[in-house]
Amino acid sequence: MSHEADAADAEGSVTACRDGAVLRVTLDRRSRRNSLTHLMIGALVDALTDAAADDSLRAIHIRSAGDDFCAGSDWVVANDRQRPRTGDLVRRIPHAAHRVIELVASVQLPVVCSVQGWAVGFGCNLALAADFTIASTDAVFWEPFLDRGFSPDSGSTWLLPRLVGLARARRMLLLGEKVSATDAADWGLIHQAVLDDAAERLLDRLASGPTVAIGLAKQALAFGQHATLSQSMTQELFNLELSCRTTDFKEGLKAFQQRRAPKFYGR
Repeated sequence: MSHEADAADAEGSVTACRDGAVLRVTLDRRSRRNSLTHLMIGALVDALTDAAADDSLRAIHIRSAGDDFCAGSDWVVANDRQRPRTGDLVRRIPHAAHRVIELVASVQLPVVCSVQGWAVGFGCNLALAADFTIASTDAVFWEPFLDRGFSPDSGSTWLLPRLVGLARARRMLLLGEKVSATDAADWGLIHQAVLDDAAERLLDRLASGPTVAIGLAKQALAFGQHATLSQSMTQELFNLELSCRTTDFKEGLKAFQQRRAPKFYGR
């Protein structure tokens, strides 16, 4: 590998490429198990922010190069000279790692994450924040925050109890237990643990679905996590009012009447 290639790999990259109506976001820092630098996290924020405003997109696919998904934020590089100054993390992280999790959870597009190898810390939480995570059977999900001497972040204390319950969340966060892909699927932590092209089949299905209605359903699910039943049903009414104004709604009704599969256009 040339010095230029070595330098590029050391810094890492995040590429966002359109593939039809799907945005493919790829993490690439293979020599460091795709641990994320500040620049990579900034690129993720930019890619997801742009996607949120692009009404021609219908799904987002987050993946990585190499043998591992993501070994988290690169705290060694970020703190190689001294520990963070008081207040530095509070100022910076809400606009960086935490912003990535918020965008994945709130963007009005379905997000599919493909995981292989290690998904650690922020990498684990990035996968858990996606709407659907498909993992290869060799994948491992690990939250080693306390093993490193600091408390959990990037949404782990919110995501894990809601996905797997408090008991298993404590095992992962307080004891640092590693979870295999098979167990993660059994627990409901991820969507599937498979070796085939399940992620591509799922992306095809989502990208050909009623995009506006999918985004509104995603928003309602998130809203319902901190709302009463009555509040959730009120939110559903507003979302229903919007989705019933779409061309896809009319197509769905017509297809039902004609007893055929609908052809949605995402608008």
